[in-house]
Amino acid sequence: MSRVLLIGTFETKTAELGYLADALARNGLTVEEVDVSLGSGGVIWSGAEKLARMAERAEAAAAQIAARCDECYVALGVGGGTGGEIVMAALKGLPAVYPKVLITTMAFDPRAALADTAITLVPTLCDIEGLNPTLRQVFENTASMVAGLYRAQVAPTPDAPAIAVTTLGATGKAGAEISRQLAEAGFEATLFHANGYGGAAFVRFVAEGRVSGVIDLNVHELGRLRLAGAHVEMPGRFTAAAHLPRVTLPGGLNFIGLGAVDTVSDAHLARPHYRHTAQFTHVKLTEDEMADQATVLADLLNLSTAPCHVLLPMGGFSHEDRPGGAIEDPGLRNVAADILEQHAKAYSVTRLPHHINTPDIAAEAVAALATAMTQRTEHA
Repeated sequence: MSRVLLIGTFETKTAELGYLADALARNGLTVEEVDVSLGSGGVIWSGAEKLARMAERAEAAAAQIAARCDECYVALGVGGGTGGEIVMAALKGLPAVYPKVLITTMAFDPRAALADTAITLVPTLCDIEGLNPTLRQVFENTASMVAGLYRAQVAPTPDAPAIAVTTLGATGKAGAEISRQLAEAGFEATLFHANGYGGAAFVRFVAEGRVSGVIDLNVHELGRLRLAGAHVEMPGRFTAAAHLPRVTLPGGLNFIGLGAVDTVSDAHLARPHYRHTAQFTHVKLTEDEMADQATVLADLLNLSTAPCHVLLPMGGFSHEDRPGGAIEDPGLRNVAADILEQHAKAYSVTRLPHHINTPDIAAEAVAALATAMTQRTEHA
């Protein structure tokens, strides 16, 4: 199965795509072309007409790619601004771990599009307008890389059940300890960074059936979605795993993740806060915000159809929510705990005296997940 799906605007990039096809052939690969040309025939469309045509071509290409991906080993696209957007949209429907490569001028910010799919980007540095020494070298490099993907051994499927764990720097110690203890218990952890991009990937992995249980350690994205307004699309972040055995903790629920400190409003800076990095400032929630967040989280957890256990680390919800920490607030924890307990219908709640980053909490989380998985098996 040495076939490569080669995707691009063959109408306008004939020479460039032809050279790349030849480079792939020199590496022992055969090419199946997928043309995403707009077919304008030189007509200048309005913005709305162009966008509609781009969406149409991406949809048609996605269907063609999906029908052929089992007979091809790698999907390889080429595109600048317009072509790159079309190719990325077409590739998104492929399974998350299917090999996908895009050679692009990076004429757009790709982060949101990449949030829930693993596409390898190869920047061209120069524009894709006629062949030149730089572009030829990029194509030769990529052809060799794709050949390497073809020759690579497929990673074996682990015997251990895969467990999805969400985490963030503020709960990093807990994530690492949970991962270690899961391994000791015979599980294998896949960790997702709960910053929006990781949450979108988490939803995708759950939808593709790649996990058998969840420890949602860090729910900070609820604030990113509802308070900060800084996020990528991730519908189902807190409901996609409703059918799986799940343990949820309020990691990161106590702060809003905002941008660099010089971009944060004076009103937010008047609250307790700290600079997590040069790019992120964490601002403590007010009691009203915490009450609202906890209520929404409870409503989402009440959609669970499989065993769901909520663990409340009353010693602190994040690394700076501790004695002497920048946003320490026991009262805020109690607000969240009271509401989560009062609204519990489809989940159980346990208060624990420890800080979220202690080994005790990790042990409780792993044990609670094992219990949830056993309960699900018994009632299956």
